[in-house]
Amino acid sequence: MRGIWNSIRWQFCTRRVSTRSPTMTRTYEAAISSLNSLQSNYALVEEFKKSKTRQEINELSLPETVEWLERIGYQPNDLNRLNAIHVAGTKGKGSTSAFISTILSQYTRKDADQPGSNLKIGLYTSPHLRFARERIKINNTPLSEEQFAHYFFEVWDRLEHSAKLAGQDPTGPGMKPQYFRYLTVMAFHTYLSEGVDVAVIECGIGGQYDCTNVIPKPKVTAISSLGIDHVDLLGHTIEEIAWHKGGILKRDVNGFAAPQPLSAEQVLAKRAEDAGARLDIVPNHYELCPDSSKVTLGLAGDFQYTNASVAVAAAADFLRQVGIDVPDNIMEAQLPAKFKTGLEETRLGGRCETRFEKNVSWYIDGGHTLESIRLAGQWFASRIKADSSSEDIAAKKTRILIFNQQTRNSTALARALHETLASALGNDSPFTHALFCTNITYKKAGFRPDLVSMNTNSDDLELLRVQKSLALEWNAIDPHAQTHVFGTIEEAADFAREVAGQERKVLQKDEAPVMTFVTGSMHLVGGFLDVIETKPPTDT
Repeated sequence: MRGIWNSIRWQFCTRRVSTRSPTMTRTYEAAISSLNSLQSNYALVEEFKKSKTRQEINELSLPETVEWLERIGYQPNDLNRLNAIHVAGTKGKGSTSAFISTILSQYTRKDADQPGSNLKIGLYTSPHLRFARERIKINNTPLSEEQFAHYFFEVWDRLEHSAKLAGQDPTGPGMKPQYFRYLTVMAFHTYLSEGVDVAVIECGIGGQYDCTNVIPKPKVTAISSLGIDHVDLLGHTIEEIAWHKGGILKRDVNGFAAPQPLSAEQVLAKRAEDAGARLDIVPNHYELCPDSSKVTLGLAGDFQYTNASVAVAAAADFLRQVGIDVPDNIMEAQLPAKFKTGLEETRLGGRCETRFEKNVSWYIDGGHTLESIRLAGQWFASRIKADSSSEDIAAKKTRILIFNQQTRNSTALARALHETLASALGNDSPFTHALFCTNITYKKAGFRPDLVSMNTNSDDLELLRVQKSLALEWNAIDPHAQTHVFGTIEEAADFAREVAGQERKVLQKDEAPVMTFVTGSMHLVGGFLDVIETKPPTDT
């Protein structure tokens, strides 16, 4: 089989292949529709898990990704041209990736005695919030709809042509990679076609068997904070998870990791030793400490200083490799001005983000693991104290929670959030209203096309089983809160705005608006942002 794909690769490299159907529309909307067809529905995912062990699923990942690359004309060694910075972790890997990309964007080829244009920087992250094209960025800007459709269908056509050459039905089952793997292969193709100077690549799940780990020799690797998540694939202990994340470490490639529990650090050190890699555990830079920082990060939350410090170490190592002068031991030196600017200008939606309307302030974070929901809760508690005119008013104010987590242990997350806020505020009733909704975007239109999700139990969605269970759980831990269940994000947002509007009528004119915390899922956050941006409040 490998020989067939090598032959196909040769044909792609020696002549231009065009297999576009004259009847297929090549728009962004068509690309998203085709992309959504690559999602596995809930029943298939569950059946697949039953039929294969965790190890079997993991071990299939990389050889299958290599095969998809070969089908579109690439060998793994071609990916070394991306000069990749590969980032893994449980919490903060997206933020770390964004910090690295924005630091690098402050530097130009002129700085490296290479006159010409600015460094061209790719940034591949997941999941997206509102638009799938957000995952594939160049110079911190998502691909345009035209660019996304162009590269999407180039990959699509190559896959169909390779299937035909192999005597297979190009539209049959298994002839395209599943959703995330397709986007990964597409991102590689996009960045190679665009000639990026560096690509910051965020792992999906894990590291060792993650499909992004087909890059043979990245320039730098980075590992953010570790925690318990994706236990079906990665294991139930921090040591098992550290083993997987350490799989991105490569021979003769410098790696940088955030401080971890001692047992996890020991596993990472052993992985580095076995791989022949150097690994540094990166403490917070002395200018990047939450209580005394001289830099105001573009991403809110005290925990972001850890992510920023790992990003500084990784970005500095890359810049030195391409000939740009930065301090040799940057973690003990004064941060260069361009590093500070990069950290201050970094943006990443849905992470400790605040949006303001006349009657309501939205506090938004996609925390979806026990560790990240606690950090999100700590951040929201800090905002309650900072954004209220007095502690008395803070204790009496209407506060609203909008929450969902459809696929993980939602009740455990809800309990962790309540415990965090009750402890931080000294109040067992942190919310007056707790709203539990699905991740379906709109009441009439359903999911926004970019936000369609087929890997959840449709019966659970229709019957609101998760939401009703969450409401019962919240009633048990906080009987004073009013709980409500909604079938869509739109309805939950409308209700919060209605409550806030009624409160505004009885508040003093200069009092702060109602605080609403939206958390529990990146999918919820993405749909919520779409709702409030496409459906502004009627009372402005």
